[in-house]
Order: sequence, then C-alpha cells, then structure tokens
Amino acid sequence: MSNGVGWYILGLDQELVGPYTVSELQEHYSSGYLHQGTLVWSEGCTEWQPLSSVPGILTDALQNPPSSVPVASNEEDEFEKWQREVREAEAEAEANINDDQERPTTPPDGEEEFTDDDGTTYKWDRTLRAWVPQESAAEKNEDYGLEDMVFVQEEEVFPAVDALDPPVNIEVKDVAKAVEEKQNVKRKLPEEPDDKKDEEKKEANKPPDSWFELKVNTHVYINGLPEDVTTEELVEVFSKCGIIKEDPETKRPRIKIYVDRETGRKKGDALITYLKEPSVDLATQILDGTPLRPDGKTPMSVTKAKFEQKGDKFISKQVDNKKKRKLQRVEQKMLGWGGRDDSKVSIPATVILRFMFTPAEMRADENLRSELEEDVRDECGKLGPLDAVKVCENNPQGVVLVKFKDGKDAHKCIELMNGRWFGGRQVHARLDDGSVNHALVRDLEEETDRLEKFGAELEAD
Repeated sequence: MSNGVGWYILGLDQELVGPYTVSELQEHYSSGYLHQGTLVWSEGCTEWQPLSSVPGILTDALQNPPSSVPVASNEEDEFEKWQREVREAEAEAEANINDDQERPTTPPDGEEEFTDDDGTTYKWDRTLRAWVPQESAAEKNEDYGLEDMVFVQEEEVFPAVDALDPPVNIEVKDVAKAVEEKQNVKRKLPEEPDDKKDEEKKEANKPPDSWFELKVNTHVYINGLPEDVTTEELVEVFSKCGIIKEDPETKRPRIKIYVDRETGRKKGDALITYLKEPSVDLATQILDGTPLRPDGKTPMSVTKAKFEQKGDKFISKQVDNKKKRKLQRVEQKMLGWGGRDDSKVSIPATVILRFMFTPAEMRADENLRSELEEDVRDECGKLGPLDAVKVCENNPQGVVLVKFKDGKDAHKCIELMNGRWFGGRQVHARLDDGSVNHALVRDLEEETDRLEKFGAELEAD
C-alpha cells in the first residue's frame, strides 16, 4: 500500500480529521493517540472501517507496541509525592502539639494584666496561654445610630467661624450655685398673662399660606401624562424609585389621577404617595423630564407635591388611631427583611361589562338583578378571586362592575367576555379607571317619560 494515500480519521465529535499518510498513522498508533478500533477511511473505500482491519497499515506498528513504562513511572512519581506530603503534614502537626506543650501556663512576670505603650490593655488567657487584647470601655459603650450606619448626611463637618467674632468665654465660679439655678428654672419662670395664652390659641388656628410644605412629604405631583393613562402604568414606572403606599382597606396603591368633573376626561396630572421620603427625591431626579412610555413624546414634570389649605380656618386632621396602627403594621411588613416578591404582588382591578341588560328588563323582573349578579359571579369567579360584583340597574348601557383582587385575572376576564353574546346582545368589556360613578348614570329622557306616564296614571285614577 502506498504511503502517499490520504487517510481520514473519524473524530470524537464525528468530524473528519486528516488526511494522514500510512507512516503518520503508524506513528500516531505507536504514540498511543490511535488504537486498533479507531475508524479510518480513504478514497476508494465504501465505508468506515477500524484501523486493525486495514491490511498493511499496522504491520510495522504491531511489531513495536506502544510503551506503557512512562505511564507507570508517572504514577509512581505521583504516589511518592503524595507520601511525602503526608509525612510533612504529620511532622507539622507534631511540631504544633509540642509548641502548645512548651507554652507557659502562667504569665512570664506573674501579672494577669498589663497596658501597652499605645494604651491597649492585655489580659492573660489561661486557656490559650497567651496575652489577649481587651476592648476598652469607651469602645464598648459607643452607640451608633441608624443614620450613622446607613449613610452620611451632606452637611458641613466643621462649621464656618467668622474671624471677626470675638471668642466666647464662659466662666462658672460657683458650680453648686449653677446646678441649683438650673434645677429651679421651672419655679422661677414668671407666669404668663391670660392675654398671651389667648393669643397663642388663636395663633394655632391661623391658616397657613396658600401653598405650604409638609414636615414629612412623601407625595410627588406628576404633570404631562397621556389622556389614557392607567393606574397600573404609573405603578410600573414609579415603583422603580421606591415602594408606593397602599390603602390598608382597599389594598390599592395610593395614586390619584385627576379628572375634569364637567367632561369626565383625565387632566393629565396625578398624585402618587410613596412609603418613604427619600423615594420622592429619587423620583424627581430620575423621572423628571422623561416620557411615561418609551415611545412617548411628551415629557413628564415630576415635582415634590405642595398642598393648599381650603377655607379660612386651619382644621387639623382627625387621626384614627386604629387605622393608624393597622397602616403601621402594613408598612412594617412591606419594609421587613423578608422583602417583596414581585410575582406575588397583586394589584386589584375592576372590569366594566356593558350591555348586559336594559333598564326596562330590570324594572319588569324584580329577580333579574340577583340572578344576573349570581351568574356573573359564578362565571368570573372561575378566573380568580373576586372582591365584589355590582349591577348598576339604572345605567342605560346595562353596566355590571366586576372587581378582581388581582389585575391579571381582570385581563383574563376581558379576553373571555369582550365580544361575547349574552341575552341577544354583544358584551363590551374593558378596565374601569374609576373616573365615572356608573351607579349614578341614568337616562334622563327615559326617566322623564316614565315619570310623566306615572303621573298621567295617577291623575286618571
């Protein structure tokens, strides 16, 4: 067989390796890179075949089989190296034991305590047989506040001193007299006249300026919002800057979207209440001047909210202690070390179903309202837990409100109910933004005709 014929080897990943001459294949076999079962192929062969089945290739190589001596030598070297490491480790352990036994059980000078040049106090530990530094009383009693451990306030560490101001020297000649005067301050204070007390009471009811700042302001005012903005959109964007406060009773986020009372359309501004005050500064720095949506063109104006006192007299807000304690428990849970799992956070949402009935059908059948409410509750309850189902019996569009505990279930309801036929009418379903009280909506013309007919019947009788 010619040494010039090109032979290919089938690699581990089924790739073609080569070509090799016969002498190269014999050399690789002698080196141990190839074995007798290695599949080879060359031009003219019909299929892949093992190296041992090809005549003439291994004639010289089989006479000189690959040597295994170096491998054994390497194994012996590794074993000797391991034995040497074991012996060194045992010797080191013995030395440590002897060192511990040689340590003195008592201090060298017979003293149990001494102070170093730098002021550090050391005591002799009989168990360790060594001098151990002791924590000073000043370091032990040092108390750090929460703010000191979290962040450093941006303020001047060293107050500026005017060089023109003369130094102030306070001299206390009689310490006992000064202490006694300090203790008797309350007895020596003159009694305030009644006129001054009345003035202070009137001062408490004095109305503030038209706009005033809160002591702890966790509210942000947003302007430049699109007309179809939703609460869910605001929660998704502004929760990046902090936890948004929730109402303890409704479990809904404290977000107010302002609506024009006359037209019922959204004005494009809103008020959001955070749980902590630093979130307000973060929102104004990050979100001010950016659009609400990625493809939006109108930038938002995000500022710290200011409030206006209504009326001429300042009226302090009455605090419900029970509600306040409940709110505190909710806040502590939200700020706990357990954190919040975004996948488990549920935001309630209400779905408005239109054209479920007509007011005439509702007046004709007294049981229609309860039956309709039960049917809607059974059908929508399959999608998720409900908070309430309300039938607006006087609404000319036949509105039924379905409030879900989780907004995801509300979207499932819209997919299921929108376009569905019910009672010969096609239902229209969408999310309710809360801008309209559907229970108060009436058809005034129909109401007027009905009242006129009723009055005519009374006159006829």
